[in-house]
Amino acid sequence: MSKTDNIYSKPLEQVNGFSFDEQVVQVFPDMIKRSVPGYEQIISTIGMITERCAKDDTNLYDLGCSLGAATLSIRRGLDNKSGCHIIAVDNSPAMVERCQQTIHAYKSDIPVSVLCDDICNVKIENASVVVLNFTLQFLTPEKRLALLTNIYNGLIPGGALVLSEKFVFDDPISHQLLIDLHLDFKRSHGYSELEISQKRSSLENVLIADTVKQHYDRLQQAGFTHSNLWYQCFNFGSIISIK
Repeated sequence: MSKTDNIYSKPLEQVNGFSFDEQVVQVFPDMIKRSVPGYEQIISTIGMITERCAKDDTNLYDLGCSLGAATLSIRRGLDNKSGCHIIAVDNSPAMVERCQQTIHAYKSDIPVSVLCDDICNVKIENASVVVLNFTLQFLTPEKRLALLTNIYNGLIPGGALVLSEKFVFDDPISHQLLIDLHLDFKRSHGYSELEISQKRSSLENVLIADTVKQHYDRLQQAGFTHSNLWYQCFNFGSIISIK
């Protein structure tokens, strides 16, 4: 049972860098719902994309799976497929443990392997769908192209990558407006100014966002020639790339 996110509700002597530890795991569903506009829509659509793009006898990857929301959506999209295997990966032991519990709570004949590992260490093979749902932004920038290249090489022709991220924008006026709208979103979901400020400090130098163009350029470098932004709400969005 998810708890209310009050991690940053009291003044902290020192705000440490954000990490996906047990404290965050306990409140993660509430945190995501109140922090990421459009998250539920993205999760739902991942299942729809899976239904259209997944092929029989292939692997499907959820890289940075956290508690398994995207994994479950992928699995729901595989109802009419056979011989598929889902590989969910996260480097947080607390997340992996809870994800395994979540996956096992829902009965299905589709096998799911939940791995505790660095996603950069996982070789993508025979994949028809790969999901990076608000994951790439937590990798250091110099590691991002290698990961996307690994994904491209491991996808079958026609395979899909879903890349959801927080964005920054080149134009300072619209960039600031979208930031302000996101802050209003968080306020409307009950976060105080103290919580917003301390959470921002914790994510500084941990979450490093790119522009949409930077994502497109990197995806093209990795080999993708078919990429489009399919969803955006404020400074959050999702890109689909087809091999």
